[in-house]
Amino acid sequence: KTQSSSSSSSMAMASALPLLLVPRPIVSPRPAAAGRFLSLSAPLSTAAPAPAPVEPLKGGGRLARLQTLHAASCCNSAPAAASGGVEAARAKGLQLVAWYLLSLDKHPVATKAVTSAVLTLAGDLICQLVIDKVPELDLKRTFVFTLLGLVLVGPTLHFWYLYLSKLVTISGTSGVISRLLLDQFIFSPVFIGVFMSLLVTLEGKPSLVVPKLKQEWFSSLIANWQLWIPFQFLNFYFVPQKLQVLAANFVALAWNVILSYKAHKKVIAE
Repeated sequence: KTQSSSSSSSMAMASALPLLLVPRPIVSPRPAAAGRFLSLSAPLSTAAPAPAPVEPLKGGGRLARLQTLHAASCCNSAPAAASGGVEAARAKGLQLVAWYLLSLDKHPVATKAVTSAVLTLAGDLICQLVIDKVPELDLKRTFVFTLLGLVLVGPTLHFWYLYLSKLVTISGTSGVISRLLLDQFIFSPVFIGVFMSLLVTLEGKPSLVVPKLKQEWFSSLIANWQLWIPFQFLNFYFVPQKLQVLAANFVALAWNVILSYKAHKKVIAE
């Protein structure tokens, strides 16, 4: 019996030996989830997973973001370019004003004479083309009108305003009103008469001087008062003496149109 039992055990071990000798596959540990990190200081069994990082934008999302940034840069660059253009124009304007003021300091009479010539030239052209609507420009008329602006209007106004500031030394509103009265009721009537007389004479019609003054002088004076009294009050009150002719030039263009129309209006025979 003992021998039979030993034989059975030996046979069982012999049959199981091949199973033990067969190599077993190595099972690798289960990888951790992507993006999860384990704490090095804690045991593996107690490591707490860290939050998953935000994934970068994929294809379409990234493209959309780039398009948004590009649109924003375009929209921001347009106002910047426009602002740069405005600043450049403003700088040029300031340079022109600075140059004109410097010219006034160095050559006051010549600067005011040329400015008046340009304004009388523009005034007569506007009168001929817009008001009279002539089929062809009268260049002789324009030349004479411009010449008077150069040699009469500009220099005369320069010395008149200079003399007026020395004549009336009162400050404040009283001084302004005094200058205004002298300018509009003493100087202007004489100046308008002289201007019309010279204009008609230089145009080769000296015989029409008296009829022209009778017909147009007083109406021209009324138009002068309506335009210049409000403006000259502000001019004498707020503008320094050196810049008063310059300020007056802004209104002079409209006045030159009126004066050209009055001076060249056909004389009606009595």
